[in-house]
Amino acid sequence: MQYPQLFKPLDLGFTTLKNRVLMGSMHTGLEEQKGGFEKLAQFYKERAEGGVGLIVTGGIAPNFCGRAYPYAAELSNGFQLSKHRLITDAVHETDTKICMQILHTGRYAYHPFAVAPSRIKAPISRFTPWKLTKRWIRSTIKDFINCASLAQQAGYDGVEVMGSEGYLINQFISKKTNKRDDEWGGSFENRCRLALEIVKGIRAKLGTEFIIIFRLSMLDLVEEGSTWDEVIQLAKWLEEAGVTIINTGIGWHEARIPTIASSVPRAAFSWVTAKLKGEVTVPLVATNRINTPEVAEEILKSGQADMVSMARPFLADADFVNKAEAGTPELINTCIGCNQACLDHAFELKRVTCLVNPRACFETELNFESSSNPKRIAVIGAGPAGLAFSIYAAQRGHKVVLFEANKEVGGQFNLARKVPGKEEFNETIRYFLAQIEKLNIDLRLNTRFNPETELDFDKYILASGVKPRDIPLEGIEHSSVISYQKLLIEQPTIGERIAIIGAGGIGFDIAHYLLEPKSKTQNKESWLARWGIDQNYRSAGGLMVENDTDITPKQIYLLQRKNEKVGKNLGKTTGWIHRSELKHHNVITKTGVSYKRVDDNGLHITINGVDEVLAVDNIVICAGQVSNIELSQQLKKMGRDVQIIGGAAEAGELDAKRAIRQGAELAAVI
Repeated sequence: MQYPQLFKPLDLGFTTLKNRVLMGSMHTGLEEQKGGFEKLAQFYKERAEGGVGLIVTGGIAPNFCGRAYPYAAELSNGFQLSKHRLITDAVHETDTKICMQILHTGRYAYHPFAVAPSRIKAPISRFTPWKLTKRWIRSTIKDFINCASLAQQAGYDGVEVMGSEGYLINQFISKKTNKRDDEWGGSFENRCRLALEIVKGIRAKLGTEFIIIFRLSMLDLVEEGSTWDEVIQLAKWLEEAGVTIINTGIGWHEARIPTIASSVPRAAFSWVTAKLKGEVTVPLVATNRINTPEVAEEILKSGQADMVSMARPFLADADFVNKAEAGTPELINTCIGCNQACLDHAFELKRVTCLVNPRACFETELNFESSSNPKRIAVIGAGPAGLAFSIYAAQRGHKVVLFEANKEVGGQFNLARKVPGKEEFNETIRYFLAQIEKLNIDLRLNTRFNPETELDFDKYILASGVKPRDIPLEGIEHSSVISYQKLLIEQPTIGERIAIIGAGGIGFDIAHYLLEPKSKTQNKESWLARWGIDQNYRSAGGLMVENDTDITPKQIYLLQRKNEKVGKNLGKTTGWIHRSELKHHNVITKTGVSYKRVDDNGLHITINGVDEVLAVDNIVICAGQVSNIELSQQLKKMGRDVQIIGGAAEAGELDAKRAIRQGAELAAVI
């Protein structure tokens, strides 16, 4: 077997997990939708059929105050059991186990009934929490135990008690948020009392043959977080209290350190789980940015953990485990850590899905059944939209010929993957190529589609993408001016002083490309040092007293026409990371810019009526793009049946999420 450690059963004493793969908790948004639990049942069923050993659901509140927002999911009454049984019955058609996560958000709750150990407002919430009284704390403990009991009645094999990420239990544990002077605060033992009484109460109520996972914050990444000695002590107390498994929690939501974004190196935090090995005897779970079976196997083989938790990889591919067990990892649709359709959607209160797998959380709505009328289809352009349409249409039995004028597939992905921190895009291209081979799609590279000669098709799908927008700038032909596409494709040597025209996502990517060597973003040690994470854990929260201050010598200006915050439309959960990187390297941003001309003196601009010359060596044009649709007009004039998807249909800001979904949705009905 290719991954022997991954597929070794794990004996928990009273039950056995068939492998070492835990599907980590993800709130999908279906929990709150009408009919959402029917959709959730299919979502979890397909992951169970895909081979996962243990599933943990999205967080469910034990009471109203613990809800993430007013209408978020809660399990506190028997009448709520029937919808949960839809999930457990579906999963238990297989030999997969499933646990429900109990999540009390504490001061992170986005409503006026938020509660916490002390009346301290979270920086990421608009609501100041109410301080829990002693009686209220006791009531909350009972609510946790009641929630676990109801989960057992609903058929769950266990629960995960959420004790990390800065939620309520974590808020009690940390000095940062617990300023109490009673038996629930002060000493470390008192601050851990809530966590331990919850676990002890669940174990006493539900007996010995019920899985209790505790999500332990092993690395808070905030000031006044837990020390390493405290992490060890709490882990030992939790083992004594009766936990079955300890899962690793990394970072609070308010921490200004990325923990799961694409730019985070793979398995960047498995070292902290490894530090706890030997301190307790219960199984330990490593987590965060584990997205391939190779990475998971190495963590287990090296003894860093007893299980691996992967969450978003199961949005990307429900059959991840089966494909790994079959020895076909090349067929896995790999999570690229982009956050665009999962976490961004979750924090915008939208249904979660996946950029590379638009069917995620749409399992009952987006399917690719065999066509009763197979067609011969020409797909023009092998960017994200064209690739997605081609593989889904081929799955339905259509005969697809995929035309690509360039020497490789990928379109804008081929540019994105050259940006440091976005190397994961390579995996998506690898996946598409493997599917093209498996489905016998006729891929014609270096072939520009000729409408005059390619006549033998029932349908024409135009996915020709975008081209850079031309801007009316005097001197744009100057040797110092270069487009972002040419910069990424040809990678010429450019100067130390650079102006970037356009501060959208592409502008940020280009700034990062110019500032950060790939070798540094891919190196785990360098990355941890850059973000001030101390593997020796000498300070509370695992933060370095002084972090890496390696600054590039380049001077970069990031310019935009609009007089608004730079990076305003970047991803909700990743935009702050990009802004932090630019600030770290002293990038100068300017808004409300009018561009006048380029000459040997540099870039001439005007801001608020004041003229200025930026004495730069190079100017990179990132001023947007326009749809590449000339061919569609020609095909329509010839009377061909043409449909347009991706950037060719709508340029805007480059949006692979939209492009792949359009390709999938069209393939499902064509």
